[in-house]
Amino acid sequence: MTLTELYCLMPIVITGCAALFVLLCGPLLLSSSLTAIGVTASAAAGIWAAFTAPAPIQCIPGLAFTPLAQLLIPLFSFAAALTQLLSHGYNERRILKGEEYPATVLFALFAMCVLPCATNMLILFLALESVSFAFYILVSMDLNRAESGEAGLKYLLMGAVAAAFTAFGFALIFTGSGTLALSAALARPENRAIISAGWGVLILGMAFKLSLVPAHLWTPDVYQGAPSPVAAFLSTSSKVAAAALLLILLGHFPPMAELRAPLALLSVLSMVLGNLAALRQTNIKRMLAYSSVAHMGYLALALLTGSRDGYAAVLLYGAIYTAMNLAAFGAISSLSFEEEREQITDFTGIGFSAPVRGGVLALAMVSLAGIPPTAGFIGKFFIFYSALKSGLIALAVIGILSAAASAYFYLRVVAQLYMHRSEAPAPKPVGFAEGLALCAASVCILVIGVYPGPLLEMVESALR
Repeated sequence: MTLTELYCLMPIVITGCAALFVLLCGPLLLSSSLTAIGVTASAAAGIWAAFTAPAPIQCIPGLAFTPLAQLLIPLFSFAAALTQLLSHGYNERRILKGEEYPATVLFALFAMCVLPCATNMLILFLALESVSFAFYILVSMDLNRAESGEAGLKYLLMGAVAAAFTAFGFALIFTGSGTLALSAALARPENRAIISAGWGVLILGMAFKLSLVPAHLWTPDVYQGAPSPVAAFLSTSSKVAAAALLLILLGHFPPMAELRAPLALLSVLSMVLGNLAALRQTNIKRMLAYSSVAHMGYLALALLTGSRDGYAAVLLYGAIYTAMNLAAFGAISSLSFEEEREQITDFTGIGFSAPVRGGVLALAMVSLAGIPPTAGFIGKFFIFYSALKSGLIALAVIGILSAAASAYFYLRVVAQLYMHRSEAPAPKPVGFAEGLALCAASVCILVIGVYPGPLLEMVESALR
């Protein structure tokens, strides 16, 4: 490996070395030092990737620093850094001590940095499953809550089945094409039938990763049982990583006509049933889980277009959704002390007793509802614009109507924050780390909503 090749892969090296250092030296360091190391390593990897030019050739077999990696690695690093900032105070309040937590977050980030750099199906599969392995641990990290262990077990069992489908799908595509290389995986068009079967099985596995109906049943239980900062990281980066895998595959494979019907069905069911189920929830984390199902339905709609505009909408919405859900779960995390604050009624009057955190939660809800001038409006606009432009008018109308219906359960939280007073004592103040993370996510929501130009340019560059 030359210095130039090593330079391109430095984000992977930084996160991998930082994860090993935290795991090995963690017993000798304070929790604040572990958080500082994790945040610094995440920020360094993201900044390095953002200012490194994509390499046209493979750095090492199976890996290349692609334009897509230049966009996604900073996004994943941003999410990991904010997750660790949110986790610092939360873990101290919940007595979650030890080096395992920050090390696992860094290991997850390491796998996320590998995924957009993959140039063959084996590396792609291993990277995606490594992300899942890290989340199996993170979800069940809170040993003081029975719900956390239950959520981790459910996620592990369902994830194992999904991994089997995903691996079998890749195996069928390999059988039909005779190569693991993404750039030549359709070298044998006479084997279209077996490759189509591989795609069908692969989509079943990816439906689990993306929480698409009917493979979504694990989502509300896992979101509810996981520590709130973990739910923030899981609901954003793992979903964007799964969507990125499909984008990478679709970028090399011409979209097949036989894939349109299953993708359309998954999209419609997710948009409609996700929002309808969220309407009935009284637990805010379960509501956000079903909301996530609907939002992944929007992403599936954009993927279904098979167009450059649709793929750009997927990347744009992935970045925006990351900021929105980090703000939402981050506010929930910062308001949870001895007990998790989960019921929507638990947030009564928080807009007055904790105005900053209440404001962040309200902003996240308004953005998730797609109300301008927030980033959520920009993301939904481009999703439905790409669908209409590609002729998917019926699906776009269904998506627009379901998105309009979702405003009810999002604004119900805002009403609880500001339209009711509570006699309960004001929540305790939070530390600088959590405040910084909440402010960063909120600024992203507002800035992208008002001035999305720079992000749109980065997305366009990633698709070149």
